[in-house]
Amino acid sequence: MDNFRLALLMGMPAGGSSGSTGGSMTTSLVTFALVIGIFYFLIIRPQNKKQKETKNMIEAVKKNDKIITIGGIRGTVHAVKEETVIIKVDDECKLEINKSAISTVLNAVAEPKNEKGKKDSKKAIEEEKK
Repeated sequence: MDNFRLALLMGMPAGGSSGSTGGSMTTSLVTFALVIGIFYFLIIRPQNKKQKETKNMIEAVKKNDKIITIGGIRGTVHAVKEETVIIKVDDECKLEINKSAISTVLNAVAEPKNEKGKKDSKKAIEEEKK
């Protein structure tokens, strides 16, 4: 019988009652929220930003852009379809790849811009004619 009492006494919290766990629960919730916040700002947010940039880059691909595919193939965009791109690898070699296989756009064909950075195709065309 003494062993049973000893086991019960050893299982009791230090204060003798179980009402003192409210403070430690708040601390653990704050710590948990802090860890989630750190993961969001260091991992999730930058990854979402990179995905948006990649999506915008792929949507902006147009004819004569030089690209690199995920497999390392370099070529010039010959035609753009809805879900695929035809790239010209050599004089006679054209490949059709998925847009999702584009890794990098090396040099997009830049449209002429005026001093303020806005697109101004009319002025650029007139200057080229002169």
